[in-house]
Amino acid sequence: MMKLFQKISDAEPRRPDDTPPLSRLEAALFLSREPLPVRRLALLAGLEDAAQARELVQNLNRRYRAAKSAFCVVEVADGFQLRTHPEFASWLFRLQEVPVEVRLTRTAMETLAIVAYQQPILRAQIERIRGAACGDILRQLMDQNLIQMVGRLEEPGRPILYGTTKRFLQVFGLTDINALPSYPSDQDAPDDTPPPSGETAEEER
Repeated sequence: MMKLFQKISDAEPRRPDDTPPLSRLEAALFLSREPLPVRRLALLAGLEDAAQARELVQNLNRRYRAAKSAFCVVEVADGFQLRTHPEFASWLFRLQEVPVEVRLTRTAMETLAIVAYQQPILRAQIERIRGAACGDILRQLMDQNLIQMVGRLEEPGRPILYGTTKRFLQVFGLTDINALPSYPSDQDAPDDTPPPSGETAEEER
């Protein structure tokens, strides 16, 4: 028995370069909890370049489809990520081991949509569109890392400009902000109606 353990411990570990590139790419995707930019993926998998990484992602997805696998590689948030197919979501949640990513009220969703489509945008502009104060909602969205401060306007008081985060792209399955669905119509565009008074704003929240 000791000789067996000695033989195993003395054996030369298999180097990554000795494994198939597709296997190395799949392993890198499996271990990453965040979307991997294609250049980073190529580096971790020991590939020649980003082009090879993209080609192998396509090959891996073809294998998954052929095997009717629960997994797929998606391009999201400026990177690639290994995920389960959406149809497994409700079943996985019932296992109680998969955390629900985000729970948003209708008001929070409305505010988040305004920020996503109009960014960079001021709080006053958001409130003018919604017709209600949104300070608390903005803080909640920032706590969930869905929006962030992206700058300040160069005017008295230097008001904050808000925009979405990388996690926003990840949660909603978007490659980048340009992948948002087309804006519904001009009827939802901002108008010049002043924000409501503090009393009305509290009631709206």
